[in-house]
Amino acid sequence: MQTLFRKSFFYSYLFFVCILLQTNHLAAQTNIQSPEEFLNFKKGERFLRHHQVVSYYEYIARQYPNQVKMIPYGSTNEGRPLMVAVVASPENFTQLEEIRTNNLKSIGLMEGKPTKKQPAIAWLSYNVHGNESCSSNTAPFTIYELLNPTNSRSKAILANTVVILDPCVNPDGYDRYVNFFNQKVGGVYSATPAAIEHNEPWPGGRFNHYLFDLNRDWAWQVQKESQERMALYRQWMPHLHADFHEQGVENPYYFSPSAKPYHEDITPWQREFQTILGSYNKRDFDKNGWLYFSKERFDLLYPSYGDTYPTYNGAFGMTYEQGGSGRAGLGITKRDGDTLTLKQRIDHHFSTSYACMEAISANADKAVTEFIKFFDNAQKSPVGQYKSFVFKMKGNESRVKEFINYLERENFQYGVAGKSMMATGYSYQNDKSETFTVDAEDIVINLFQPRSTFLKILLEPKSMIEDSLTYDITSWSLPFAYGLTTFAVKDRINPAGKPQFASSSLKIEKPYAYLAKWNSFSELKFLTALYKKGIKVRSAGKPFETENMSFNEGTLIIARTGNEKLGDNFDKIVKSEAERLGVTLSSVSTGMSTKGSDFGSDNVSYLKPPKVAILSGDGIVPTSFGATWHFFDKQLEYPATILGESYFSSTDLSKFDVLILTDGSYGKILDDKNLGKVKEFVRAGGKLIAIQGALNALAGKDGFELKHKEEDKKKDESKDKDKENEKLKIYANAERESVSDETPGSIYKLAMDNTNPLAFGFDKTYFSLVLESSDYQYLSTGWNVGVIKEKAIVAGFVGHKAQDKLKNSLIFGTQELGKGQIIYMANDPIFRGFWQNGKLLFGNAVFIVGN
Repeated sequence: MQTLFRKSFFYSYLFFVCILLQTNHLAAQTNIQSPEEFLNFKKGERFLRHHQVVSYYEYIARQYPNQVKMIPYGSTNEGRPLMVAVVASPENFTQLEEIRTNNLKSIGLMEGKPTKKQPAIAWLSYNVHGNESCSSNTAPFTIYELLNPTNSRSKAILANTVVILDPCVNPDGYDRYVNFFNQKVGGVYSATPAAIEHNEPWPGGRFNHYLFDLNRDWAWQVQKESQERMALYRQWMPHLHADFHEQGVENPYYFSPSAKPYHEDITPWQREFQTILGSYNKRDFDKNGWLYFSKERFDLLYPSYGDTYPTYNGAFGMTYEQGGSGRAGLGITKRDGDTLTLKQRIDHHFSTSYACMEAISANADKAVTEFIKFFDNAQKSPVGQYKSFVFKMKGNESRVKEFINYLERENFQYGVAGKSMMATGYSYQNDKSETFTVDAEDIVINLFQPRSTFLKILLEPKSMIEDSLTYDITSWSLPFAYGLTTFAVKDRINPAGKPQFASSSLKIEKPYAYLAKWNSFSELKFLTALYKKGIKVRSAGKPFETENMSFNEGTLIIARTGNEKLGDNFDKIVKSEAERLGVTLSSVSTGMSTKGSDFGSDNVSYLKPPKVAILSGDGIVPTSFGATWHFFDKQLEYPATILGESYFSSTDLSKFDVLILTDGSYGKILDDKNLGKVKEFVRAGGKLIAIQGALNALAGKDGFELKHKEEDKKKDESKDKDKENEKLKIYANAERESVSDETPGSIYKLAMDNTNPLAFGFDKTYFSLVLESSDYQYLSTGWNVGVIKEKAIVAGFVGHKAQDKLKNSLIFGTQELGKGQIIYMANDPIFRGFWQNGKLLFGNAVFIVGN
């Protein structure tokens, strides 16, 4: 009896202790400091700096070690940390790695079978655009409430959903904006829109360090932040991704359902969930009388957004847009007289953060089931009429290697054909179906793989566009972007194995010269790498043959002559750099050609390393400048001096060989004095490269041969007037009619003069991403290197008026002026850094033309 009593007392005591511990633990967690308490501020009274947001997340992770895992996934160009917080219920947290791997196993991205039922995974990204700053200021409140033990909504979410929070996707841009604002605001903010705190200086905080728009870089991953974030994204493959933004001050709030066009491969369930999500989004807004709109402006087509990339990878992708952006500050007066405050903006984003988490949680079972179905269908019955894609290898080896690098990064499946065969398929180059030979070494991709929907969207020659009112470019096909000879085939062709690229053909230990054919961006990087090592390089101006080998225009000739001072290091450097960059070398024992010019001919030019300057500042499109800056600094690792427009008039241009004017409006920058200065620079032997909008500042000016098609313009205006007399304009149709003048990123087939140094390394055609409807006439005495002729549209939307303007127009050309050169590029060849084939073209402009 006594023993029984003791046991009863012991178990009662143990139960009491457990209850006490749980109560103490709950009490401790309810005493967790809020963001306002921890950071000593009131919501909306000031902007948090990036390190403060991170410090609060780290604090929360320490307080909830059984629910929060911090994952650092990289760092920015300026050294700021990139990180996410993974939040789960205590039960799911102990199985976090199992949940992650089960998810990948269930969709075929990891070997094995899932071990148990899968919770939903939701990923929320804040502040991809730095000056859309309210979302990073929302992030601390989101994680605080998500872990609040007294919040029933949070408990319901975490019961079946793992939440990943990225508090700041773009820390460099965010701190650029916040530091600007904090420096300009007074003790009390001014709500007057004209106040300096509401008017950011160039380039603004929207972009990252290199002024790239990270929300256009999801698919291409040109930028460091994108590469590191997407590597983590593919390790989790969430079922939902929410992307938080801001828009103009006068626009209230946008949320799903999205606007058309939708890409045709978005599934019925993904479309249905857009509506479901809208019903959750509107609850707080309707309750509180907050204004909002949906189904307008923000579509689901371009594949490199924070909503479309997840959507094309099976998830629910959505964009949230709060009014404010870099104009709103802590508070700004709107046209209706009301003041939009930072606190209001935070409250709105907080509301939709919860709405999207609740929507996925309430539909978790179906979301997971449909997600698995999406990938299962991709492997068994992929979308689209074409099931295989063949990329010709011979003559394209270096470009194919660059393309394979992209496939490897995205973990797409590919291989070689393994044997020769005949096939029928759509020819990208000829825009028609034809019979062709598949060679054993050709690269083959078939769509019977887990992520084939996204892969198909990247490769498809023409995207179906259900509505011409789009938010971004309408064509992006990677075979055109990489300059690859490609066929799309309706049948399944299985690859036989990974490609084996031929090594350099170096039969001579210490040759007279090394030769590298000039075919791709890889050879351009090889050239600049040799520059860095102090090696002198020459370039062939015409095709030639030597020792039973044929070489094209632009071939790099790295002769021992002129590099004697390097001794044996000469051979080591050339071979090691070629191997590092995947460039195929040939070696020859003589400088005499059996056909074409010898190596000492005037047709073989010494490529002097140019001193490059890029103009920056007000009026210049930040992203165009940024793409050029990144091209030199990170991709080529070649020095380029950044000049500011504010002191351009006093800059000594004789210190440079090349001046680059990227896309922009140069009316104020290139006044008569500065334009004269630029002309003198060219006449003295300098090279001017003008890109896209910069051409407008030169067209029709004295000394510049570039002109608009004035006669055609007059005819068009006359026709338009006649049409206007025939019918009255309808106000409601104004937006739709305006796109008749636009080409929002379409692909055109250009006729190229590939004997001109600007087109070295290309065929007689070049597929260009055309970004605006320019109307420049052919040069009368200069060189028309790349032109649009009749019926040149390949893919994408082009308005009927834009089509007329672009017919028979100049896209790329060169003009001599005095001792120097002017290079006209009516479209940016390195737009967003993803049009890989354009990099060689731009490299020709900088390093080859005029040398």
